[in-house]
Amino acid sequence: MNDVQQHHPWNRFVAIGDSFTEGIGDPDPNSPGGHRGWADRVAEELARDHVDFAYANLAIRGKLLRQIVDEQVGPALGLQPDLISICAGGNDVIRPGADPDVLAEILDVAIAKLRSSGATVVLFTVPDIGNTPVLSTVRGRAAIFNENVRTVAARHDAVIADLWALRQLKDPQMWAEDRLHFSPLGHHIIAAMVLDSLNVQHGLHPEIPAPLPPKRWRTARTEDLVWARDHLVPWVLRRLRHQSLANGITAKRPVPEPIFGPGMPPGAADYPAEPQA
Repeated sequence: MNDVQQHHPWNRFVAIGDSFTEGIGDPDPNSPGGHRGWADRVAEELARDHVDFAYANLAIRGKLLRQIVDEQVGPALGLQPDLISICAGGNDVIRPGADPDVLAEILDVAIAKLRSSGATVVLFTVPDIGNTPVLSTVRGRAAIFNENVRTVAARHDAVIADLWALRQLKDPQMWAEDRLHFSPLGHHIIAAMVLDSLNVQHGLHPEIPAPLPPKRWRTARTEDLVWARDHLVPWVLRRLRHQSLANGITAKRPVPEPIFGPGMPPGAADYPAEPQA
């Protein structure tokens, strides 16, 4: 990447969204809420050499686009960030009957409001779910939604973090056991992509997992059936019963604070940054 910034201009980062931004799939008992995730990893890199850098994460699992807009955009702006990330709409796209054009209209209003604050806004496309059983049937709808997202980003001069184009996410090792959330490795790769999209030099070295051994057809089908029983069926039942994973869950980082707690760890400012191509 050319013209990579040695020092970025942001002092306060607020992340909003659903389980993806909350960090589900990347468990860490030492992180607030018990999950780390791509947003925490991005904030850790942005905090290096920035003594006054602060970070808040308002994302809550299971939230739909309208809920994120209604419940998180206002509070996020109230924290006066100069960098905001929003990933929203993924839970909507996979629901039956979702209209990607209607979703884009809701998103457009939200991005206009976020950008009116003067903050840099990072907007995500949804990942390519073509390899996921059952969910692959909504791949076309997801592609249309992503084209709308790119249009919204261009209209409001937002930064695109393009999950759809991140080919590494095709690797099964990038996904958690439920195949709905990213693994720690997936969150790591996504964090590096976000920093690259912001044109910020960082120390997240690329990870290329060793290829998994080929599976016999019977083994693969058995794993699909187990996944459907343990993860897909409960997910469908929650939707039919209008239940949400967000019940009783609050934001894990509701106010901007130093990502490393009261002070940066010794040597953090000297963290080696990987040269960018």
